[in-house]
Amino acid sequence: MADKPSRALVLYGDELARSVHPSNTHIHSLASIGTCGFLSLPHAPPAETEDERIVREFAHLLDASEAYNIASGLKAKGSENEISTLSERFMGIKAALVTDNSSLTSFGKLIGLDVLQLNEIHQKSDDSFPSDATATELLRLLGFEGGKCLDVSLYDSVFVHIGGDNVGTINSLIGSIMRMSQPGSEIAPRLHLSLVLSYGSVTDKDVSVFPVKNTPQEGINPAFQGLVPRQSYTMRVYRFVGDIQGLLPMLVAQWQDAVTRKDLVDTLSFEALKKLSGSLVIPADRFIHEVAFKLWKAPKYGA
Repeated sequence: MADKPSRALVLYGDELARSVHPSNTHIHSLASIGTCGFLSLPHAPPAETEDERIVREFAHLLDASEAYNIASGLKAKGSENEISTLSERFMGIKAALVTDNSSLTSFGKLIGLDVLQLNEIHQKSDDSFPSDATATELLRLLGFEGGKCLDVSLYDSVFVHIGGDNVGTINSLIGSIMRMSQPGSEIAPRLHLSLVLSYGSVTDKDVSVFPVKNTPQEGINPAFQGLVPRQSYTMRVYRFVGDIQGLLPMLVAQWQDAVTRKDLVDTLSFEALKKLSGSLVIPADRFIHEVAFKLWKAPKYGA
């Protein structure tokens, strides 16, 4: 744990997990120096639109599915007053969302995030996005300027939503951020950097290609199957969690110099994380609790 609260930059590559290529060296470099794992999602509702999927999955990342259910009409009218902002839930956290998706913009405002347009941040760059200037602007929002960590920052946490066919964009952005936060700099021990990549909608092909649940070991007497330990993400309050998708989990890599541990992953891929990651699988809605803990905005993560 750092001796001062961290400031978090979360890069969320919506539906980009399928597009990661060996040539995306900065993505793999981040995975190789940090700790990696999976974030499990619940089953998608039937007939879900693409915009609904985008907002629902982001809501799970912020443990805000209750707010999503209210906003989408899945919960009875009159419950709007039950929506709590992120700041109310996490000790006054100051958080911003950077996105160009209109549906996500509306939801972000609903849960108390300051919403910034991604294309406006692009325009502040002298070069084509992504660039060092774009990374500089994102870090400035967190109080990192000129290689220094300022005492006061606009935000404790900034979430950047990047969708479409933009894996190259997020790869270059990671490269710029890592160059500006080299070990030994003032930024490195205070910046908690997370990369989250999702797969998007599930197809019939995915069922056999990307399972995350462990299958029962062959040769075990059926009478003893109940004694095989289950991963904790499948349990809550001593009961099995039934609504787990079981495949296509989000991929996550996290790094903060001298704070996060390093596992054996050297490339950010499903197979590498399944075999070598240190965090294995946690529910997606626990992610924000772990991040808030690093910012000293939660007493304990995972709870």
